Amino acid sequence: MDIIVSNASDKPIYEQIASQMKSLIMTGELAEGQQLPSIRALANDLRISVITTKRAYADLEAQSFIETVQGKGSFVAGGNAELLREEHLRSVEELLSKAVDQAREAGLTAQDLHAMIDLLTEEQ
Repeated sequence: MDIIVSNASDKPIYEQIASQMKSLIMTGELAEGQQLPSIRALANDLRISVITTKRAYADLEAQSFIETVQGKGSFVAGGNAELLREEHLRSVEELLSKAVDQAREAGLTAQDLHAMIDLLTEEQ
């Protein structure tokens, strides 16, 4: 599992970790039921505080992406197909919102934007 933290980022380190792990889960790179590194091991690997790693895991658990079993560790949560779908939808909505804003700035109509989307989906 490759997680990269940047001190230059405007996002706190725990958010960087949580968002990268969420992305790995959403893409299937981390499979349902797969055990995650322990909080301490991940903190050592990333050379960060255990408290920071614990916060990232707590956020992921609160969002139902991972489950923690006392004495056994943390695992990718099962049955999150609907949760993953919602997360994907939210992400697409954010991107489309940015595209609509940029289209307005460029003076494009909704029809122009629809035509662009149709063209892009046909190419793929």
